[in-house]
Amino acid sequence: MSKKETLFSKKNKKLITDPLDSDNPVTVQVLGICSALAITVQLKPAIVMAISVLVVLSVANVVISLMRKLIPSRIRIIVQLVVIATLVILVDQILKAYVYDVSKELSVFVGLIITNCIIMGRLEAFGMANGPWKSFLDGIGNSFGYAWILIAVAFFRELLGSGTLFEIQIIPLSWYIENGGFYANNGMMILPPMALITVGIIIWIQRVKNKSLVESK
Repeated sequence: MSKKETLFSKKNKKLITDPLDSDNPVTVQVLGICSALAITVQLKPAIVMAISVLVVLSVANVVISLMRKLIPSRIRIIVQLVVIATLVILVDQILKAYVYDVSKELSVFVGLIITNCIIMGRLEAFGMANGPWKSFLDGIGNSFGYAWILIAVAFFRELLGSGTLFEIQIIPLSWYIENGGFYANNGMMILPPMALITVGIIIWIQRVKNKSLVESK
């Protein structure tokens, strides 16, 4: 088997594709729900959070994979937390240096990446048991699965709740009732319960399209 076939085998590709749908960390594994509720009022912070999780998870998974045979079993959770915390501090400092306004919006939620169940779960379940390349693909796949849910929820919450995307007015002002039109922003969309309802709708659509998710329960 060639190196290309090994690196990009069907089994390895599934590490990226499965978390996007049939093994999504948010809608199937029900992990990382807190950030989906808290930082999806606007699209920009949701994307920044998604990128932050991508960096932390993919790098941490590789680091733990490289160290897995050297880490004593009794302190493996502590080592995982140290690796994650180090990466989160680096990401947090970069955000403060280059996107300070978004960093302020995300507030404590960047720090809470340290205890994000998706990251801890993948390091424990995958990084500790597989090689660096597979661990990297697993980190990328689960990050993308987490990211598209966050971005989808934030897209609808900001558009329907504020009429904007990236704080740019999308719905024409002439459509609004106060300007003689017919439209009014849905104030409920910017409240946390609507994030949960939106995620619930995505889960419902996902299960309607993929019957195996229902049958496996």
